[in-house]
Amino acid sequence: MRRPLLSALCVLFSAASLFAQRAPNAAHPMNLGPNGFDAGDYVYVAGQGPHRPDGTTPDSFPAQARQCLENIRKVVETAGLSLDHVVYVQVYLEDVKHYEALNEVFASYFPHDPPARAVLGVARVSGSAVQITAVAVRDLRGKQPVSLPDFWQSKAYSPGMLTYDRLFVSSLLASDFKNRTVPQDPAEQVNMALDQLNSLVQAAGLTLANMVFVNPYLTAAVPTRIMNQQYARRFEFGNTPARATIEVSSLPEGTQIAYTGVAVRDLSQRRSIRPKNMAPSPTASPCVFAGDTLYCSAKSGFIPGPNGGVYTASVADQTRQTMRNLLDNLEEAEMSFDQVVSTTIYLDDLEDVSLFGKVYKKYFKETLPAQTTVQQIPRSERKPDEQEHYPDLEQVSLIAVRARGNSALRPLP
Repeated sequence: MRRPLLSALCVLFSAASLFAQRAPNAAHPMNLGPNGFDAGDYVYVAGQGPHRPDGTTPDSFPAQARQCLENIRKVVETAGLSLDHVVYVQVYLEDVKHYEALNEVFASYFPHDPPARAVLGVARVSGSAVQITAVAVRDLRGKQPVSLPDFWQSKAYSPGMLTYDRLFVSSLLASDFKNRTVPQDPAEQVNMALDQLNSLVQAAGLTLANMVFVNPYLTAAVPTRIMNQQYARRFEFGNTPARATIEVSSLPEGTQIAYTGVAVRDLSQRRSIRPKNMAPSPTASPCVFAGDTLYCSAKSGFIPGPNGGVYTASVADQTRQTMRNLLDNLEEAEMSFDQVVSTTIYLDDLEDVSLFGKVYKKYFKETLPAQTTVQQIPRSERKPDEQEHYPDLEQVSLIAVRARGNSALRPLP
């Protein structure tokens, strides 16, 4: 997190149900909201740990990975769906040495047309070695895996997954498909990963202009400056996808950078959003619509404008500014926090979740969105630099949805 990133809901709840929605869910003790959110066309599943209903955790990693997927199964079944409807997952591993074991578990759970997938090595998740989040599509019409020439056919995931209106892209690693070697030069790695992203969207009949959200995941071995230089060449200035640039502890198979993301199939359904206090950027739009779904870049406690920066080492104060920055985006899109269905929260220290949560929860009127919280790199040294700027202690990206007709946004227990 030392790198720069990033109609109202009309559902009434009883006091008891509201308490249950705000309480941490059993699958992930640090979750601030429900296990999932039914947004009509898509279901967003919060980060699921390997915790059984009684709170215990399996001992072996394969058993833990299976329990994570069982918890995801339970959430999507609550929405009337099955694992066949899952089109995208993100896996957070404290040790990427478990990657092959993870693949074996995934192959057994998704024997046909597995979802697109991102796998990240992180510093910490809550109470276990693994956490998995997911997106499921309600209408299976149009669901189709997308492959690439010379791509080794994994039984654990698909390089891309089409739905009726979107393309979900796996985190294609910056390594040569044929011999699986990793270039040593950071710029070469960045361009190889971007070439693979471009090839994947083209294989789906789209272009990079269709991208609405991108996650560049990179280790400290790839400078952000180099990544941004190469990245900006691939997109239209001021009309880039929303983006959350996340430094991670490691990536599978020795790679140092990978891209994952979402594209909209119909370009007429794509529209970027930029508040007036933000200048056009060569690397990220604040938010981009894919039809009725708004994908927003990750935001931190950075104060925008002249002399901008992060000027406090307080988690609470940084969180207030983060939520204010996110609200600027939502208001520009004529939306509110009550339409947010999913958030991803990156903390500098997972122990700060309660400090973060006290501020975060104040911005939601009725219920919280599905939420995933990780600490992706070791805790920073919380000292200011020569400009009196402090490191980011938290960052948040979000997805918001405009409900259509009689459909309602619905939290899932």
